[in-house]
Amino acid sequence: MSSQTFTVTGMTCEHCVRAVTAEFSGLAGVLGVAVALATGAVTVHSQRTIDSAEAATAADEAGYELTS
Repeated sequence: MSSQTFTVTGMTCEHCVRAVTAEFSGLAGVLGVAVALATGAVTVHSQRTIDSAEAATAADEAGYELTS
């Protein structure tokens, strides 16, 4: 199992959290997603390593930007 944390900018409310959670949850192998609105931290628990391009696409699909 892998646990990775990414930083997503632009989130301002719980709707944002739900959108980001839904997009990251849709990635293959993802078991769980935790989003910290205050810091923009998105922690992804998955069966495999999620590469930064996949994470950036998920953030973009939700309407936000991956910064790290």
